[in-house]
Amino acid sequence: MSLFILIGGMIGLFAGGFGGLLLGAAMGYGVGYLMSRVLLPHGLGAIQRQFLDSTFAVMGALCKADGHVTRDEIRVAEQYFGKLGLSKEQRQAARNSFNRGKEEGFDLAAEIELLRGVVRNNQPLLQLFLQIQLSAIAADGVLHDDEREMLLRVARLLGLSELDVKRLEATLRGASSAGVGGAGVPDGKSLEDAYAALGVDSSASDAEVKKAYRRLMSKYHPDKLASSGMPENMRTVAEERVRDIRKAYDRIKEHRDRQQAA
Repeated sequence: MSLFILIGGMIGLFAGGFGGLLLGAAMGYGVGYLMSRVLLPHGLGAIQRQFLDSTFAVMGALCKADGHVTRDEIRVAEQYFGKLGLSKEQRQAARNSFNRGKEEGFDLAAEIELLRGVVRNNQPLLQLFLQIQLSAIAADGVLHDDEREMLLRVARLLGLSELDVKRLEATLRGASSAGVGGAGVPDGKSLEDAYAALGVDSSASDAEVKKAYRRLMSKYHPDKLASSGMPENMRTVAEERVRDIRKAYDRIKEHRDRQQAA
């Protein structure tokens, strides 16, 4: 907090002399207090620990929602050990959390409440959390009704909507499939998913498409998320989301460029 006081005081000194120094220092204290007690009350370490714990606990519950956990789902869960850069101890903790989520009587709502207690209302970070969950339960190529129903419940508990889930589904479909027809032309389904991933209709103007693209790129930029409290080991997931958004935009742009050239 002292850093904020120093910065505020220096700005105030140059702007308004001694009186400005006092005012700037007071404002710096206020900003520091807000950061430490409101925005990041538990510290980045606590955010990271709770995020990882809840990520794998909820993943275990979702994977078990259809009655059994497949090898593909376990494989994806373990792939995230590497993506998130987990240490040996963290990997064991993640396995324990995953198994905890599979247990009968697991309290999904309470777990999400714990997560939101440290993440607050950081929507991009909550979206990335949901992205990880969807990746895990879709690993076997089938999204069962029970899994989807629980995923929607998780989204609602996170303060997200069914539309957010549909956009994530479209983004992940676009990222996992070639989605092209003859001569490298994006097929209809690929284009539909690309528009859904950006949150625009196919009738949107080029300017509207670009605006949606830039807004999402800014929203999920890893550096911006890191500055708002994202654990460092989530950077890879954020970078993946940015690549998927760019891929959706490129597909739309390629299709429109071909139409204009025809």
